[in-house]
Amino acid sequence: MADIRFEDNTLRIINAMSDKINIALEESAGELESQVKRNTRVKTGQTKNSWKHKVDNDKHEAVVGSDLENAIWEEFGTGEYAVNGDGRQGGWYYVDEEGHGHFTHGKKPSRALHNAYTTLKNKIKKHLQDALKGL
Repeated sequence: MADIRFEDNTLRIINAMSDKINIALEESAGELESQVKRNTRVKTGQTKNSWKHKVDNDKHEAVVGSDLENAIWEEFGTGEYAVNGDGRQGGWYYVDEEGHGHFTHGKKPSRALHNAYTTLKNKIKKHLQDALKGL
């Protein structure tokens, strides 16, 4: 009778996959963050510099976003220019931070995050696939 020995490498393989996934997610999220910053309109630089990425290594998730309310208005537009057509119609008057009054019909969306994702989507998928090859 043959002497057969079973060696369970499940945990070693899972850990190797997890490490590769997290490295690839960090690299991909960093690249996406950089592209969003390049796509962002700049007046003061506040919104551009607010974009950050975070990787949850336990969940294998990456998030790119901004905590500034203006990032929402830049992404989706306001007023008559709102992406979904649900903005305020007819215009409005506002006073800026320097005390100057303006009448506007809204802000056109720049779609910085959407365009960055669209530009990099296939590259990110390939990067993740390549990271897992050979395991």
